[in-house]
Amino acid sequence: MYRIRDEWGEFLVRLARKAIEEYVRNGRTIKPPEDTPPELWEKMGVFVTLNKRHAPPQMALRGCIGFPLPIYPLVEATIKAAIYAAVDDPRFPPVRESELNDLVVEVSVLTPPEPIEGPPEERPRRIKVGRDGLIIEKGIYSGLLLPQVPIEWGWDEEEFLAQTCWKAGLPPDCWLDEDTKVYRFTAEIFEEEYPRGPVRRKPL
Repeated sequence: MYRIRDEWGEFLVRLARKAIEEYVRNGRTIKPPEDTPPELWEKMGVFVTLNKRHAPPQMALRGCIGFPLPIYPLVEATIKAAIYAAVDDPRFPPVRESELNDLVVEVSVLTPPEPIEGPPEERPRRIKVGRDGLIIEKGIYSGLLLPQVPIEWGWDEEEFLAQTCWKAGLPPDCWLDEDTKVYRFTAEIFEEEYPRGPVRRKPL
C-alpha cells in the first residue's frame, strides 16, 4: 500500500506551488494551512524539484533541494524545500516572477535512508534503478540523487552509483571504497502535469 495517498500528494504539490509563488512575489514564507491532514505533520524527508516546461529532462531542471532525513514535519519541510529550490539552489539564479507560469512543481516524499551492507563490489546488485534513490558519503563529502534521475538519463546501477559519487564531489569509482557509505531510499513522487495543472503520481 502507498504511504502517501494521492490526495495528500496533490495537497503537497499545491502547497509547494503556493509557497514558491508567495515567496518569489512578496518575500513571505507561508504557514502550514489549517486544513493540513494530520498525517502530514509526521516527520519525513522530502525534495521539491522545479522543471521548466517544454524542455527535455536533461535540460528541464530549474531547482531541486530538500531534506533527506525526517527532521521536520512533512508539511513544514515541503514549504522550506519549495522556497529553497526556487531561490537557494546554488546551480541556478533565483526564480523570477516571470518564470512562474513556465515551471512544473514536483514533490518527492522519501523513506528514511538505509545503509547498503556487504562488500562494495556487490553494491550494484543491492540497488534497483526505478525503485531506489542513493546517498553516498565519504568524509566531509556527500551526494544524493532521487530515484527518478537514473530513469530520466538511462543509467544502469553502476552508472547510478558513479553519478552519485560525482554529485558528492568524489571520483566516480568511490563507491568501490570500503570507507564510502552508500544508502538507499525510495520515494513517492507527485507532479503537476503542467504549470498549475492537475497533479498526478509519477510512475518510475
